[in-house]
Amino acid sequence: MNAIIPPSPWLLEHAAQFPASGCILDLACGRGRHLRWLAQRSATAIAGGGLTLLGVDRDPESLRSLAGVAGVETLCCDLEGASWPLAGRRFAAVIVTNYLWRPRFDALLDLLAPGGALFYETFMEGHAAYGKPSRPEFLLRPGELRSRCAAAGLQEIAAVEGYVEQPRPALRQAIVARRPAA
Repeated sequence: MNAIIPPSPWLLEHAAQFPASGCILDLACGRGRHLRWLAQRSATAIAGGGLTLLGVDRDPESLRSLAGVAGVETLCCDLEGASWPLAGRRFAAVIVTNYLWRPRFDALLDLLAPGGALFYETFMEGHAAYGKPSRPEFLLRPGELRSRCAAAGLQEIAAVEGYVEQPRPALRQAIVARRPAA
C-alpha cells in the first residue's frame, strides 16, 4: 500500500480559512490526504454533525483507502465526462490540488455556497522543467487562477504564483478565495 503523503503546505498555511461546519469537498482527492487531515483536525465538529467531508475521484481504489475514516464520504465519478456529477450542489469549502480541467472550471467555482472558501493549487506553465505534468492543457497560464476567480466574483484572501521548493521543486499557482456571503 502506498504511504499517504502529508497535506499541502499551502492548505496548512491557510487552515484558519476552513469552515467549522457545512460540507467540504475535495475534488480529485486521490487517496485523500487533505480529507484525512481535516477529519483528524475537525473530529469534534464531525462527531457533532456540523461538518461533513466529501472526496470525489475517478479511481475507486484510491477512494477505498478512505473507508473507515470518520466523517468522510466518497463519490466515484468521472469529473471530465459529458455530465457534471456535482451539478446543483453547494459546499462550504472546495479543495483542488494538482488537478486542472478547464472545461469544468466555471462549474467548479459554482460549487461554492455563499461565504464558501476555495483552496486551489496546481502546476503552471514552465513546470515541465521540473517534471510532470508538462502538457499545456494541464498547466495554468500566468495569472490564470487569480483572473478566473476574480471573474467569478470571488474575494481573494491569498495567492501565490511561481517557483516553490515544497513539497518538491515546481512552478505552481495557488489561491484561497471566498464567495461573498450574500
